[in-house]
Amino acid sequence: MWERVVQDGRGALWLVCACYLVVVYITSRGLIGAPRYRLFQARVHDCRARAAVLAATISTESVDSAGKSAVLKAINERLDGFGVGGQVVWRLLPQRAVIAIPLSKLAAAWRALHHSETQLLRLEGPEEITLRSLALRLRLASDPDPVNNSLGTQLAAHAGDAPAERALLIAATEDLHRQEDEDFEREYEHQRIALWLALTGIAAVLLLGIALDHRLSMLLGGLGGFLSPLIGVMRSQRPTSWGVLVLAPVGGALAAPGGLLLVRMLADPELNLLGQVFLHNSWGAPAQPISLAVALLFGFSGTLFSRLALAATGQLVPTAGRATRPGPPSRP
Repeated sequence: MWERVVQDGRGALWLVCACYLVVVYITSRGLIGAPRYRLFQARVHDCRARAAVLAATISTESVDSAGKSAVLKAINERLDGFGVGGQVVWRLLPQRAVIAIPLSKLAAAWRALHHSETQLLRLEGPEEITLRSLALRLRLASDPDPVNNSLGTQLAAHAGDAPAERALLIAATEDLHRQEDEDFEREYEHQRIALWLALTGIAAVLLLGIALDHRLSMLLGGLGGFLSPLIGVMRSQRPTSWGVLVLAPVGGALAAPGGLLLVRMLADPELNLLGQVFLHNSWGAPAQPISLAVALLFGFSGTLFSRLALAATGQLVPTAGRATRPGPPSRP
């Protein structure tokens, strides 16, 4: 059975695309969102501990204890809501295994958690506010952003003035939370775009694999696209983004038949830019070893495909210009 699947090629392409789709989905919903969710859980536990300390402190106060207790109750209800099933996280399997985290729910949960942390700052005592203000100033002092540095300077200027220090601490914390939320939401948006492109690219690979007899070359192109960021990471280069890692094999699979078609065009006797070797080892013979090697190279290097496409464009534009250029007037 396996030999028949491999020999046909169509079943192998379907199998590879299905497995890759599952890996991409699990990666985007589990491995990408799970670290952020673990940090979210730790921050929720920290807020619960702060709320418990404040509850014990407020119970001993006599002035304005009712209002603070109401605010603290609302904060605890919000924190309890994060543990309700379906609010932030759900599992692919009920017992264990992979955690699937919807990024949109996670982003909304972080905004709600940041609001709860800000509300806790309004209830904490002067000593705690002083400590948190000092910790924030130390953090902002090493921040390369000049705007954040100015916030740290303002906090240092009002140190000792309890009302002003509390107000500045709350304002600075809200601004930092806003920046953090916007950065992560922007990153989540990029991940969603990459996932959508991967899904449509896999659909295009399957469609072309059925319509064209280039299934093996597309598989090798996808292998080249996978090897490109892998070799870059192994060579200790700068790690690429998640979108590049996901889209590289899909783009390589799509670039392989297109590259072979460009090679066939440039090797045509009318142009004769690549020679007779590529004329017989390109689009018309995708199963030949040279054709498969070229498909692997096109999947590995997107620059190779773009340069070849520019070379083909350069051959077409002058031809079109000469075709539309009027000839010299005839003499009588």
